[in-house]
Amino acid sequence: MIIFDGIIEKLQQSGGVSVYFQELTKRIGNRNSNSNSKVSYLNYSGGTSLIVPSEFNVINNNSRFLERYRDVDLSGIALGDRTLFHSSYYRLPKFCDSKPKIVTTVHDFTYEKYISGSRLMMHKWQKYRAIKSSDIVICVSENTANDLLEYCPIDQDNIRVVYNGVSDDYFQTPESNVINVIVFVGSRAKYKNFDLAVLAVSLTDDFELQIVGGGALTQLEIATLDKYLPNRYRWLGYLGNNELNSLFNSAHCLLYPSSYEGFGIPILEAMRAGCPVITSNRSSIPEVAGNAGILIDSFNPHDYKDAILNLNNTSERSSYVTKGLEQAEKFSWDKCFSQTLSIYNELI
Repeated sequence: MIIFDGIIEKLQQSGGVSVYFQELTKRIGNRNSNSNSKVSYLNYSGGTSLIVPSEFNVINNNSRFLERYRDVDLSGIALGDRTLFHSSYYRLPKFCDSKPKIVTTVHDFTYEKYISGSRLMMHKWQKYRAIKSSDIVICVSENTANDLLEYCPIDQDNIRVVYNGVSDDYFQTPESNVINVIVFVGSRAKYKNFDLAVLAVSLTDDFELQIVGGGALTQLEIATLDKYLPNRYRWLGYLGNNELNSLFNSAHCLLYPSSYEGFGIPILEAMRAGCPVITSNRSSIPEVAGNAGILIDSFNPHDYKDAILNLNNTSERSSYVTKGLEQAEKFSWDKCFSQTLSIYNELI
């Protein structure tokens, strides 16, 4: 039996961790042909789960006070002697008739690098406790595995690197016409270097910055945009995969100057859609982008501006589009699932 703890749906409406578990669970299904592979999903969202299909064995639980930090009560579930528990956010099981094997996936160490105070202390307590109690820890990149050994050392034999995938919803549409639009996707937290992206685009003459997701623009962000890119920016809000795929197909490039990523799924989404990627040569990004991304060593907006303008060269752009399509083919959710399932089978 495999038990997924779906606490992530209570913590966020969307995001990389949600996508990860959605892709895993929709592939594993209820494997009734093998009693050891039956799957249950613990739902705390207060409604229908958005992660697992309707035919899944969903167990709806009431959310307790501070549910995200509490151990998962499995007393009402007959576990048997070959059960595996995989939480979507650093939780552990309790009240078990027999101790299940535990798998934890570590996506990044953003908190450790950029958060301080009580939020960091609570995060570290929960995360490190889960890591040290797990039979196997999955890391989504070699860089994340190295961070794990730095911040929460465990036996390296208990670590597995399994790369994330990229959705088939992203693909190149030959009929698309490229326009003077540069895309910035996702969070605009300080380490994402949104201000650098704004400055880099401002150094060009006629490119528009289109901003996807990350929540509504703050007053400070609007002031910065109005100062450096007046009438040359748009916030598009949240876009589904199909809408974002269309945007990537028509964009000049994805600008992704992040200082740190546990993985960096938008890089592959853009590449799969035939959109060149300009990004930083930091953390996991070289693993994901390979030689198909334009990797910038500095955080100087002029260097990013030069990369933007270099893509005006038709042969240069074509080269990065071709390499990006080839690089994206190396990653898939099917491969991620297959490797994860092998880990499950190793334990049970």
